[in-house]
Amino acid sequence: MSEKRVYTFGNGKAEGKADMRNLLGGKGANLAEMNLIGVPVPPGFTITTDVCNEYFEKGKETVVSLLRDEVIASVHHIEGLMNSKFGDIENPLLVSVRSGARASMPGMMDTILNLGLNDEVVRGLAKKTGNERFAYDSYRRFVQMYGDVVLGMKPVNKEAIDPFEAIIEKVKAQRGISLDNEMTVDELKQLVDLFKKAIKEQTGKDFPTDPMDQLWGAICAVFDSWMNERAILYRKMEGIPAEWGTAVSVMAMVFGNMGNTSATGVCFSRDAATGENVFNGEYLVNAQGEDVVAGIRTPQQITKLGSQRWAEQQQIPEEERATKYPSMEEAMPEIFAQLDALQHKLEKHYHDMQDMEFTVQEGKLWFLQTRNGKRTGTAMVKIAMDLLHEGEIDEKTALKRCEPNKLDELLHPVFDKDAQKKAKVLTRGLPASPGAACGQIVFFADDAEKWHEAGRRVIMVRIETSPEDLAGMAAAEGIVTARGGMTSHAAVVARGMGKCCVSGAGALNVDYKARTVEIDGVTLKEGDYISLNGSTGEIYFGEVKTKPAEVTGDFADLMKLCDKYTRLVVRTNADTPHDAQVARNFGAVGIGLCRTEHMFFDNEKIKAMREMILSDTVEGRKKALEKLLPYQTKDFYGILKAMDGCPVNIRLLDPPLHEFVPHDLAGQQTMAEEMGLTVAEIQKRVDSLSEHNPMLGHRGCRLGNTYPEITEMQTKAILGAAVQLKKEGFNPEPEIMVPLIGIVNEFDMQEQVIRSTANKIFEEAGVEVEFKVGTMIEIPRAALTAGYIAKKAEYFSFGTNDLTQMTFGYSRDDIASFLPVYLDKKILNVDPFQVLDQTGVGQLIEMAVDNGRKTRPNLTCGICGEHGGEPSSVKFCHRVGLNYVSCSPFRVPIARLAAAQAAVEE
Repeated sequence: MSEKRVYTFGNGKAEGKADMRNLLGGKGANLAEMNLIGVPVPPGFTITTDVCNEYFEKGKETVVSLLRDEVIASVHHIEGLMNSKFGDIENPLLVSVRSGARASMPGMMDTILNLGLNDEVVRGLAKKTGNERFAYDSYRRFVQMYGDVVLGMKPVNKEAIDPFEAIIEKVKAQRGISLDNEMTVDELKQLVDLFKKAIKEQTGKDFPTDPMDQLWGAICAVFDSWMNERAILYRKMEGIPAEWGTAVSVMAMVFGNMGNTSATGVCFSRDAATGENVFNGEYLVNAQGEDVVAGIRTPQQITKLGSQRWAEQQQIPEEERATKYPSMEEAMPEIFAQLDALQHKLEKHYHDMQDMEFTVQEGKLWFLQTRNGKRTGTAMVKIAMDLLHEGEIDEKTALKRCEPNKLDELLHPVFDKDAQKKAKVLTRGLPASPGAACGQIVFFADDAEKWHEAGRRVIMVRIETSPEDLAGMAAAEGIVTARGGMTSHAAVVARGMGKCCVSGAGALNVDYKARTVEIDGVTLKEGDYISLNGSTGEIYFGEVKTKPAEVTGDFADLMKLCDKYTRLVVRTNADTPHDAQVARNFGAVGIGLCRTEHMFFDNEKIKAMREMILSDTVEGRKKALEKLLPYQTKDFYGILKAMDGCPVNIRLLDPPLHEFVPHDLAGQQTMAEEMGLTVAEIQKRVDSLSEHNPMLGHRGCRLGNTYPEITEMQTKAILGAAVQLKKEGFNPEPEIMVPLIGIVNEFDMQEQVIRSTANKIFEEAGVEVEFKVGTMIEIPRAALTAGYIAKKAEYFSFGTNDLTQMTFGYSRDDIASFLPVYLDKKILNVDPFQVLDQTGVGQLIEMAVDNGRKTRPNLTCGICGEHGGEPSSVKFCHRVGLNYVSCSPFRVPIARLAAAQAAVEE
């Protein structure tokens, strides 16, 4: 690694720049870049991400000694530019200490503001600024943040509020005031003393008075926060490697809490929820940055348009809005004009929507951060397509800008309009993150997790969320907060996760102890159902009916753009005409896997199936299969019709027969009555089907070769349906797939049954239908001998679920017993059943494709396991030359985007 560990910036100069984000983190790289392009940024320095890794490898003391000289020199650099001195009583410099990983992790790590204050310095700051209230407000904030972040002062249990907030509430109650900014200087001094006393009592530690000790404590606390519980969870959710580390940026403090000509805010160059091209954001007069995102005071809007929209949602008359809640555009027009010009400049420079933090200190504007903004799936697509149409980016960049998995949000159900009209509106908040969500109310993150694991849909209701709530937010269908604006923690994180969120619903009165929420006289308790409309901010009573999403507008345009570049096409896994139609509407060009066993579980079908299984003669089995034939024919007719003109790959019966028989006594008694047999006879047959390892037992082609009459019936049903459709003027394209072969002879035997049955059907009908016979490559031996198998099989479909199971020797049904430990210990980086193992399983696929095509150059190859809708696996399939991937209907657009990205990245 480079010996240089610290990079300075300030006064229009910087040692770093935007493309150094891996080393300086997103925040550090952008602070440097803003300096270089003339955006006003307080001077400071960034400690690199490499140092974070050193910190965890070598320990705190070693790293502090390695950093000491560079950090002291960099503090002097800030002192020179700010014309003040760190720790000085007469002319003090204060700093902020912030985290910044290379990938944005909003609110997951720690920040400390106003660092450098003690009992002497605060008096000097008051004298220097002539503003004693500001000095002590900054001091109480510093003690509060440092106590929490560095000294570990936390709530004693989940029902308890933050210990510092409890002290503040007590002091405010004594005076009968409701807002922090109404406290007097004496009350702020009292808070500092009470905070220090509480820290000593709860943590046993004295609050440090030496500014340099404070700085080292804060730097190390930011590094420590890279490994806190919420940061680890967020990294897992977002796929961010632990070895990336976080940088630490130390900057001169600029103060938004110096009176009514000072302010702080967060803004976006476009709407992060909808993607609309409107500048928007929130600010607070006489406040510091954390106030805006913490949601403690409800912020005001930056633009007049935003303020008017907000007032409309809150049902506040225009006259009252303009007087009580003016926008920055109205209240600070000169500052607003500068801010507006700079946000345009930054978006143009980065060619992407920017999320910016700023402070106004006594009429001077400073930028504290810019980054590519977190956005919802809807906004992601709209912003990419709008920037393309505006000429800011090209088509390939537009495709690369969209994250395939975030498209999932656009495929979620939306409220049914008729049901929505009839729904009872409880209250309104801010539409922080769009979507429709229904669920049961929970108040705490750990309950949200437990309920979700138990299969319940939950809506998390909080006064305000904090980063500690992350796991609960991830488990919830939607999030509601009583406080906070569109840039609060809840809003920003919900948008990043694609969760529906309504923030700042002021009518909510949440009682954590009683586990109730009162809304305008209506009391709801934990477990009651509510529904959220994240697009309008409405909260409804009970469950409101939803309907499926549609591919329209920008989403449809993005899909067309995918088709322009993609080479790999996308089919779907579908077993019903409905699923086939849904997938076709999402752009699927065929079915890559139709599982015939899923068709056997209806009432009459399962009886016939069980009769076939229980029969111990060929005649008995054929008689039962004759009963199944019309049902199967009808099913295949519907699916082939829905996919008219597209290939439909139908897998012959695959699972072991024991899956079709009841294993409980009640079910066996019912079956005995239906079959006219004794329970003992049923039990004997069920026991005889039992296998020690059924996934490796009598299933797949082994069933078809043992009982060829099953293959014969299924072939009759598939091709009978195809013949009927052809007579009606349709164009069916059936493909018949033999599962689980390991030896070419297994395929040969099945193909003979299929071909001879087909000849009889076509002869009787006087109509022929073109069809293919192929196989599923899901056993390593089949992959290794693919060159021989391709002499007979007309196509390969890789069943990656079983291929993964047999390559790793992991049972896909039992992996949960050790997978969490393996992921935790980094034995595995990901679940191989969710993300294709490209090194091992992937090598088998690549080898099978190469050898298969040496034998049969036009061999069609695809995959149909769960991996067919996972973006990195789709990109692998493109690289090894597969013709298609197949995935569940709702992942078709995700796979289409991943396939297009694979082509443009090549």
